[in-house]
Amino acid sequence: MARIGKIPVSLPKDVKVTLNNNEVTVTGPKGQLMQTFSPEISIAVNNNQVVVSRPSDQRRHKELHGLVRALVNNMVVGVSAGFSRALVIQGVGYRAVMEGKNLVLSVGYSHPVIFEPVKDVYYEVEKGGRNLSVKGINKELVGEIAARIRKTRPPEPYKGKGIRYKGEVVRRKAGKSGKAK
Repeated sequence: MARIGKIPVSLPKDVKVTLNNNEVTVTGPKGQLMQTFSPEISIAVNNNQVVVSRPSDQRRHKELHGLVRALVNNMVVGVSAGFSRALVIQGVGYRAVMEGKNLVLSVGYSHPVIFEPVKDVYYEVEKGGRNLSVKGINKELVGEIAARIRKTRPPEPYKGKGIRYKGEVVRRKAGKSGKAK
């Protein structure tokens, strides 16, 4: 059984955490994140560490304990290092380009698919337009936007065309074996 909640979150020297009742604000070089947590879980900042504690060993408190600790850790990592999700585009004529701050995908539709950037999230397209990455300070938002981009043209199992996560393995199907006589 995991004991994630008991591990204190270490703060880098350029990250500040402020607590206001059950609202945690984390400020760092990449930006600021703020989130409100359940009042059942107590959060404290002790000598450059954030400590999360629970009032009892009830199942709900154990669940919240690990969740709150993981969310606070993601906030600290996000404002100090940031998060990134890499995507790969495969298919003849499929590509991505940047037009200003907008991501424009040409993935086999009769029209280009345009993604406008959300607050604290931006896109990067490598030369050639086959590899792109979604970067930002909010892990949840980066993952959500990467999933939306992938959803525009998910990889299909016959030729493997589409948008996939970097390192994702797509199971391929054989297709037709020949004509029936």
